Formats: sequence, structure tokens, C-alpha cells
Amino acid sequence: MESDRKRKVLKDVFRRYMAAILFYVVSSVVNYVIFMVYGVETEPIIYAGILVLFCFIFLFIKDYVKEQKKAENRERILTDVESQWREVNEPENFVEEDYQKMISLLGERIRNLEDDFSNKRTDMMDYYTTWVHQIKTPIAVMKLYIGNMGDEEKRDLSAELFRIEQYVDMVLQYLRLESESNDLVIKEYPVDELIRECIRKFAPQFIGKKIKMDYKGTDLVISTDKKWFICILEQLLSNAVKYTQHGSVSIEVTEDGKLNISDTGMGIAKEDLPRIFEKGYTGSNGRLGQKSSGLGLYLCKKAAQMISVPISVKSEPGKGSTFTLNIYQEKQLKLN
Repeated sequence: MESDRKRKVLKDVFRRYMAAILFYVVSSVVNYVIFMVYGVETEPIIYAGILVLFCFIFLFIKDYVKEQKKAENRERILTDVESQWREVNEPENFVEEDYQKMISLLGERIRNLEDDFSNKRTDMMDYYTTWVHQIKTPIAVMKLYIGNMGDEEKRDLSAELFRIEQYVDMVLQYLRLESESNDLVIKEYPVDELIRECIRKFAPQFIGKKIKMDYKGTDLVISTDKKWFICILEQLLSNAVKYTQHGSVSIEVTEDGKLNISDTGMGIAKEDLPRIFEKGYTGSNGRLGQKSSGLGLYLCKKAAQMISVPISVKSEPGKGSTFTLNIYQEKQLKLN
């Protein structure tokens, strides 16, 4: 990189002096020939030519050193344009001055656009966050009305209302993950407590679809953010219930800190596996009946990265899927 820059500077300076060099060579040859033709002593013209040549070499080296310093300064400024813009070289002529003015104006426009975008994004985030919190009020009221209905009708409406709550929570989680600051609160929590909290929330869904839940408990303790850890578990359980029509869902925590959530659902196609955590990707299963928004597993992945919990998946179409959270953290995971 350094040698390339020096070579480019040398080429630019040489190109600048090309006309003068050609003029010097041609004039020297012409003068020498004229002196020879008229029989005039040629030593003076030779000495003058050598003197002019040394002047050319001196000016060439001087300009090269100056341009090299300019190039180094530009290289340094390019690494941090915003903070070092004021350190740019002073313009040496009106052309450089005009270019610097144009660059300065463009930089100012970019900063204004960035500020405008940031303000609009903040307004949008505030609006949707407010909307999510406000929509929870009518959802709570609907729960009260559903409580007075018959068992079968109540079960169906409760299931649909639960899905609405899940989608509303997903919007809020998406907004929080996409925001510039995330309110992480890291504390020690028993993994068993977090898992059982999620199971209780999804119990009506398991009962409604007659799906068996298999969980034997664990005594592991993890240092994590409870809100985001539960967000991941809930999304994985939601998918397990959604894509399992019969059979069971099991949760297992191994001694080496692997939390496995397995189901006996339809599984994931092999060609879909590499992309299931991509934003907006629904896969073949999600396109069946338009069940998937393509955000759930994307949120899982982002939340898992934020709290440093690697997530992976194994699946076989027609037999089910197993999502694994590696919750082992050196000096953070303990046994009670």
C-alpha cells in the first residue's frame, strides 16, 4: 500500500514536469546544433544545460516530497474524515480551494441528511413503541370478555388472542433490538426458573393442541439478561408449538450447558437451514398457509448475539427440529 502510493505520487509529479522536460531536451539539442553549425564554442551551452538540469532535479524532488506529504495527510484523513477534516492541507491555488469548498459542502449535506434520518427514525421508534403499549390495553379487555364465554369458544379465541399478543411483543422486541441502545441488565438467574416461566405462558397452547411437554428441570445458574433470554425461549417454544401438530416438545439442559428445545413437528427443509435466521426469510414451512413473518428466528439470533449465547439448529423434515442454546459461560455458569 505504501509503495503503491509513492509510485502514484511519483507518476503524477513526473506527468506535471513532462512538458518542461521535453522543452528542455528539445531546446538543448537545437541550441547545441546551432552552436555547432556556426562554429561557436559549445562549452557554455553545455554548462548552462547542466545547471538547468540540476535546477529541474531540485524542483522535481522538492515537489515530490511535498506531494508525498500531502498524500500521507490525505490517507490519514480518510481513516477518520469526520474528526480530522479540519487538518486538511491549505489550498495552494484557487482550483484546490474550490475542490475543498465542494467537499466541505458535500460533507455538511451528508451530516444534515444523517441528522434528519436519525430524527425520523427516533420519531418512528417512539410512535411504534407507544402503539405497542397502547394496543395491549384492548387486548387485556378482550381477555376479560373471553373469560365469560363457553369453553370451546373461549379456547379458540384465547388461542388467537395469544397469537396477537405474540406478534405485538415481537414488534416491541424488534424495535428494541434495532435501536442504538439496548437496556441489558445482567444478573444471575436459575435456568430452571426461566424455562418454567416460559412453559407456564405456553401451557394453554400445549393443552389446546394436545401436545406433550417434556421437561425434567435443571439446577444450572446463568448470568444473563432475563428479558432477552426469555424472549429467545418464547420464540423457540412458539415455533415448536406452531409447527407441531401432534407429538411432543421437549426441553433438556445438559451438564455441559447446552439447552436443547426439540419438537416432533414437520422439520425444516435442508435447503432452508442455512437461511432460517435471515431477516424476512420464511422458508417452505412458513409459506404454507402464510404462517411465518420471517422475523421470529431473526430476532432470536440477534438477541442471542447480544447476550453472547450461540444458537444452532438441527432438523430433519417429517421428524422435527432441535434448537440448541449454548448457555455455558466460563466463570458465569454455576451449579447450585
